Amino acid sequence: MAKAVAPVPVKGAGAYTYILECNDGSLYTGYTVDLAHRLAMHNAGKASKCTRGRLPVKLVYYEAFATKQEAMKRECAIKKLSRNAKLALILAKSEGD
Repeated sequence: MAKAVAPVPVKGAGAYTYILECNDGSLYTGYTVDLAHRLAMHNAGKASKCTRGRLPVKLVYYEAFATKQEAMKRECAIKKLSRNAKLALILAKSEGD
């Protein structure tokens, strides 16, 4: 399991792309304009049907963007990655912190 990260607001960010790790080890990718609120909604079972049955979830990766369109574009690109590529992305970010 990956290390959880705290959702820290980034000045100037209008949206975020994020990866959650579910309780069963699966990964979920999404975008939001309020990272902390979205994480809370996921863990309350009110954000996604996909994560609802895999609670609790933890935030393991996120990127900040100026616009929602940029975040959505990045979400689409990440969703096309293999599981191993997503794990490498998470690991690279955690090692860079």
